[in-house]
Amino acid sequence: MPIGVDLDAVLRARGMSLTELSERVGLTLANLSILKTGKAKAIRFSTLDAICRALSCQPADLLHFEPDKD
Repeated sequence: MPIGVDLDAVLRARGMSLTELSERVGLTLANLSILKTGKAKAIRFSTLDAICRALSCQPADLLHFEPDKD
């Protein structure tokens, strides 16, 4: 998928665990883990909003575009 997820790096920079983020945003640890590993197929804007608020970041801090190498 051409969209990469940098959640792990942002969590590390904030000194926050995935468990703590899960508690702050009200999402399951399993769902956040799927997002963190880049296996998610989609993300709701409300989820992105909650994560950005909890981490004091912008969506671009969490997501990046990886163009095809063809």
